[in-house]
Order: sequence, then C-alpha cells, then structure tokens
Amino acid sequence: MSLFSVNAILVISTDDRSRILTRYYSAPHAPPGSSNHPGANPYPSVKEQKVFEKGLLEKTNKQASDVILFDGRVVVFKMEGDVMLYVVGGGDENEIMLFGVVLALRDALAILLKNSTDKRTLVENYDLISLAIDEIIDDGIILETDPVVVASRVSKPPAQDITSVKNIDLSEQGLLNAWEFGKLKLAERMRQL
Repeated sequence: MSLFSVNAILVISTDDRSRILTRYYSAPHAPPGSSNHPGANPYPSVKEQKVFEKGLLEKTNKQASDVILFDGRVVVFKMEGDVMLYVVGGGDENEIMLFGVVLALRDALAILLKNSTDKRTLVENYDLISLAIDEIIDDGIILETDPVVVASRVSKPPAQDITSVKNIDLSEQGLLNAWEFGKLKLAERMRQL
C-alpha cells in the first residue's frame, strides 16, 4: 500500500480528441533500481501518453460504466458536456477512492465554472482547472476530495472588492491628499496619547 495512488489525471475533449489538461505523476523519491514501484509513471514520454490517451478515449467513448481496467490500470471517468475527466491509478488501487477524486474534480469545476463545464470554458479558465487539480492531488497523493473546500481555495476574489480599487485617485494630487490625510490622523493620535 502506498500514498501514491494516482498515476494520472486527464481532461480530454471528446469532439476533437485534444488534450485540455493532462498530469502524469511519479513518486518524487523512487526506490533505487526499481522502475515498477508504486507511484511510478507508466508513460514517461509524451508519445506514450498520447497513445495511452487515444486508446483510453476509444475504449470509454461508448461505455456505460464509470470504472474500467485499461492497460493494467484502474481508470475512473466522468463525461461532462464535450469533455472527459479521467483519473488513472495502479491496477491494485481502490476504485471507490479514485472515483471520489473524479467526482471531487467534476463538482469543484461545476462550482468554479457555474455549471458550464465544456471545452471552451475549460480552456478559458485553465488556471482554475490547474489550481483545482493541484488542490485535489499532489504528486499522485490525494489531498482533498471535498469540492466545496477545493473551490473555496481556488476561487477568484469577489468582483465587488475589485471595483472599490478603481475609485482610488493615483494622480499626484490624489497621493498628496492621502499623505496630508495620513499626517493629520497621525497627529491626532499622538495628541490623544
């Protein structure tokens, strides 16, 4: 049993079979002389990754279930609009735990993107997807599966806070006024002491 339970997380478009976001993980501290240890990256080159992704998309395109065994790996997936979300684990991994990860990703993206999980929206909000995946998984280790917690850690600041910044006068006169106001308030505080 190992902490490194996720080998890859994939977000692939079903329309044109393009990669939107893919992350392959390998354990940062591999045992010396071992290439098949828990947490090892089974697809080290981009060519091998694309071959794996193509075969995976072909196999899962018409599947009714959400869990399959593909290339000796447990793969759980969910389809959202025109996008497939995959979580790939080792052949002996707990599929319920991996399914919790894919559900956490799907629900966090639904919260962050306001239920608009399609290819165009995902590409436009690539930063949010990347941060959400980083909050859920780190180097193949599952950190968080609560989508509300993930979304709260990733979400942008509220828009009303940003609009108040626009009303600040940053001209020379505005800065002088702010300086004089600060001096006046400091002098009043000093007199009170």
